[in-house]
Amino acid sequence: MNNLLKLDKKYLWHPFTQAREWEIDLSPSLMITRGRGIYLYDSRGKKYIDGTSSLWANIHGHRCRAIDASIRAQLNKVAHTTFLGLTHQPGILFARELVKISPAGLNRVFYSDNGSTAVEVALKMAFQYRAQSGKPGHPVKLEFLALKNSYHGDTLGAVSVGGTDLFHKLFKPLLFKTRFAMSPHCLRCPHNKSRRLRDLPREVLAYRYNGETPKPGDKRPRTDCRWECLKEVEAILKKHGKNIAGAIVEPVVQGAGGMIVMPPGYLKGFELLCKKYEILLILDEVLTGFGRTGKIFACAHENVKPDLLCLSKGITGGYMPLAATLASEKIFRAFLGEYEDYKTFFHGHTYTANPLACSAGRASLKLARAKAFLTGIKKLEKLFTGLLSEILPLPFVGHIRQAGLIAGIEIVKDKNTLEHFPPSLRIGKRICDEARKSGIILRPLGDVLVLIPPLSIKERELAALVGNLKVSMGRISYEY
Repeated sequence: MNNLLKLDKKYLWHPFTQAREWEIDLSPSLMITRGRGIYLYDSRGKKYIDGTSSLWANIHGHRCRAIDASIRAQLNKVAHTTFLGLTHQPGILFARELVKISPAGLNRVFYSDNGSTAVEVALKMAFQYRAQSGKPGHPVKLEFLALKNSYHGDTLGAVSVGGTDLFHKLFKPLLFKTRFAMSPHCLRCPHNKSRRLRDLPREVLAYRYNGETPKPGDKRPRTDCRWECLKEVEAILKKHGKNIAGAIVEPVVQGAGGMIVMPPGYLKGFELLCKKYEILLILDEVLTGFGRTGKIFACAHENVKPDLLCLSKGITGGYMPLAATLASEKIFRAFLGEYEDYKTFFHGHTYTANPLACSAGRASLKLARAKAFLTGIKKLEKLFTGLLSEILPLPFVGHIRQAGLIAGIEIVKDKNTLEHFPPSLRIGKRICDEARKSGIILRPLGDVLVLIPPLSIKERELAALVGNLKVSMGRISYEY
C-alpha cells in the first residue's frame, strides 16, 4: 500500500485537491479498495459510510446487484461503439425511458459524458437555436442569465455561467458574457438583514411571485421578504432580454455554492419570468436529479417545465460516466435542414451513449421507478430532519439547510452575526478529518458540511451518520 501511495504522489494530479498538502502528506491518504451498500472500505479494511455518495452520484449503493448484472450482460455483447451515425439498443431504450419520466415537452435526448458536458451541450443548443430561429436582421443573442453562487461544471461554457468566484474568477478573461442575478440565499439576503431564516417556518416564504407584495386578507404567515431576488431577475430580463439566449438555474438546491436551498415559489417564479420574456429555461439537475430531493426531478416540486434539462451523476446510479441533455421538440426542429444548410448540431463525444453506461442507467432507473423508492426517501427525509435538528443547537452551527436527503450544515464563528471563521482555520475540513476517524467520509464546501448519503441508506445507518458527525464536531477546537 505504501508503495502505491508513493506512486500516487509521484504521478497523479487530483481534482479540487490542495496539491502541496497531498504531496507532503499533511492530509491523510485514504485508498479505497472496495464498496458494498452505503459503505466504502480502505486498504486497511476499515469501513466508512459514504457520506458524499461518491461525489453526489451513488444512489442505490455500491455493488448493487441489478446494476452489476445489467453491465455484465452488456459486456457479453459490446462494450462501446460510436453513436455518430450509428445507434444501439441500450441508448435507444434508455432515451425512451428518460423521456417518460421527464417534464412534459422534453422529447429529445442528447447523450454526453458528465455534468459539465450536459450543461455545455445545453448552452450551445440554446445559442444555436436562437441563431437559427431568430428573425432576419435581428442580432444574435450572445448572453446568458445565471445566478450568483451557482455552479454548473468546469468546462469553459459551464464556467461562464458559474457564479462562484472561488472556482471561476481566474478564468473570466476566457468566458462569454453572462448576467448574474442575486442568489435566493434567504439566510444572507442583503435586503432583509434583520431576518434569520432559521427562526422562520419554511412555509413563511411560500409566496408565488407575481411582482407584488401579498394582498390584504392573505392569511399566510407574514415575512418582510418581497421577492427581491426574483425582481432582480426580472430587471435583468427586462433590460437585456433581447441579448439573452437562455437562463440556467439549479432547481431547489444550489450545490457547490453552499447547498443553498431555494424558498418555495422561487423556481416557479423564475420559470414564469422566462416565459414572460421569451427566454429559454435550462435546468441543471446534475445534482438534484433521480430522487435526491424526494422527487425524481427537483423541478417537479413546483411543476416547472424547462426547455432544456441537464442530467448526470445519479443517471447511472453513480456507476459510470454518462450525461444527457433533454430538449423540446421545438428546439430539435430548428436544427433540421438540407445538408448544405449546415444546421446540424456539431457537437459530440467519443463515448457518447456508451452501451455499458446506458445499460447501467436503465437498471438504475428501473429501481428508481419502483413505488417504494420515493416513499422510502420521504420517510428518510423526515428522520433526517429530526436528526439534523439535534445538531442545530451546537455553539458554532449557524444554519442547516435541507432538501430531501441533501443537507448543508453551515459552521460560523458567531451564531448571531453569522460571521464566518477565518478561512485559514479550515474548520470544515478539520471536522471532516475528525469524522473520518469515526468511519464517515465527507467533503466540505469551505465551512459548509455536506451530507448527501446514498438513497439506499437505512434508518439506523442514517442515524449513525448524523450521530457520529455530531460527536466529531464536538471533538475539535474552534479556538484561534
